[in-house]
Amino acid sequence: MTAAPAFERLDLGAEPVERLLPRLLGTSWNDQLARYGSLPSLRGQADALRSLLSRSGLTGRGGAGFPTGAKLEAVARRGGAVVVANGVEGEPASAKDKMLLARNPHLVLDGVLVAMEAVGAKEGFVTLAADDERSFVRLESALAERRRETPSILLARLPTGFVSGEESALVSWLNGSEAKPTFKPPRPFERGMNGRPTLVQNVETLANLALLARYGAEWFREVGTPDEPGSVLATVRGAVRRPAVVEVELGTPLDAVIDLCGGLSGPAQAVLVGGYFGTWIRARDLDVPLSQAGLAHVGGSLGARTIVVLPEGACGLAETTRIIRYLAGESAGQCGPCFFGLPALADAFERLARGGVEMQPALARIGQLERQLARRGACSHPDGTLRLAASALAVFADEVERHRVGACSGSAR
Repeated sequence: MTAAPAFERLDLGAEPVERLLPRLLGTSWNDQLARYGSLPSLRGQADALRSLLSRSGLTGRGGAGFPTGAKLEAVARRGGAVVVANGVEGEPASAKDKMLLARNPHLVLDGVLVAMEAVGAKEGFVTLAADDERSFVRLESALAERRRETPSILLARLPTGFVSGEESALVSWLNGSEAKPTFKPPRPFERGMNGRPTLVQNVETLANLALLARYGAEWFREVGTPDEPGSVLATVRGAVRRPAVVEVELGTPLDAVIDLCGGLSGPAQAVLVGGYFGTWIRARDLDVPLSQAGLAHVGGSLGARTIVVLPEGACGLAETTRIIRYLAGESAGQCGPCFFGLPALADAFERLARGGVEMQPALARIGQLERQLARRGACSHPDGTLRLAASALAVFADEVERHRVGACSGSAR
């Protein structure tokens, strides 16, 4: 596997930073029962559950942000459904799903039960990456504690990789094929596991389902913004004093999220928001709200709420080049835009990072590749990589000029 850029490692053994009234991060089943109480009876409540989810305004917490209620309705209409909890978390800079599964697996399992009832499914799966041993042990233990309630929920471990968590790749693996994205249509909600409609939901989304079934839509909307309600888990790392997974209300200013992690460890140059498929934003925009609408004003998006602070004294072009080279090595390699285009994009960024006489040809090549690759892949892998590249050229425009004359903000390129 291609090595990921060396962003500061997040210690999952450390205590996460939580809001004063955290909703999602717990510990044992007894702790969950004491905090949340038991799930109410779900039998015969499918229509009411789907209506509740639509009223709540909950959107998917895996990165795409699709309305959860609409997704459940689409699956339920087809009948014979399967529910798959996606905890694979192929994004190397993110740790939120691993933290949730390790600290509160029971809340995720409750969410799977709620989703199964809502779409009429008889079986469910919880999926995670093969190298996520800590979450696997906790989930096995949680299932053993409550086997009478969850006989139809199984665990599945997928090969570790960036694209393994893409929903069609996940379904492909469960169907006995490779963990690679498949051409669409059909999408999993139309025809997924063994040809059946399949609801694939991120584990954080499902944990919220478990809370909504207990407390209702109005409770869920007590935090967040009217258009983007609820709380979210975010992974904060890079040039902060205490890298951590935090739970915050949607709409919380980005600098307040960083303050929960002890604040900046030094002057910041830029922030990568949304992970490797995300966008760079300027340090002057740290007061922007952590929400889809707020980040849109500075050209960003939520993604899976991965926040990486780049310090002054680091080269944004060099860091972006490392990420693009990683993404080129982590593609499915099954269509031209990924197989040929992304390595070519990585080559061009490497020439850009070297600077000097190679700059102008590299910039021309990047522009050519953007036109050739956009919206032409079998999945979003090329488009996500292009989004990162475009934001780097915009945010690090001054760095491009430094490189043009042979200078660099970083000690290494």
